[in-house]
Amino acid sequence: MLAERPKTKLLVDGGDPDETLRIKKLLGFVDGQTSNPSLSAKNPEVRRLIASGHRLSSKEEKDEYKRIVQTISPLVGDAGVSIEVFADLDTRAEDMLAQGREMFGWIPNAYIKYPCIHEGLRAAQVSVREGIRVNMTLCFSQEQAAALCRNWGIERARLCLAICRQA
Repeated sequence: MLAERPKTKLLVDGGDPDETLRIKKLLGFVDGQTSNPSLSAKNPEVRRLIASGHRLSSKEEKDEYKRIVQTISPLVGDAGVSIEVFADLDTRAEDMLAQGREMFGWIPNAYIKYPCIHEGLRAAQVSVREGIRVNMTLCFSQEQAAALCRNWGIERARLCLAICRQA
């Protein structure tokens, strides 16, 4: 357990509520958690389902993700749980926004995580206007980070930068 709580926020990155609890017991606290569909796919219960030969439908995958997030939510602090939308390079902003609106209602401490691509930025802008707490992910360049700040300012949304390096 840490002797003194750091000034920075400590967020767990994962999709296993038991892991979150272990880290919380080890440190004495966690401020929040970040999640995504690929991390929830590594959840032990999901892995057991898949190992048994069960193939999850898109709905089942989303339902499992929701269940995991709802289990993690009460374990973490004010920084909440970042819930990443299911998206790829071809996903339209409107589709991401619809997911974000739904996911924001899953838990009281939700942050919706959009990819740092043009359509993700569009979805994030509307979300912020609607009062949805937002994180951005998959920001790989200073240009992408600058676009975030230019479009709506650092104060209006937290930046969750998975990797930020010079191209």
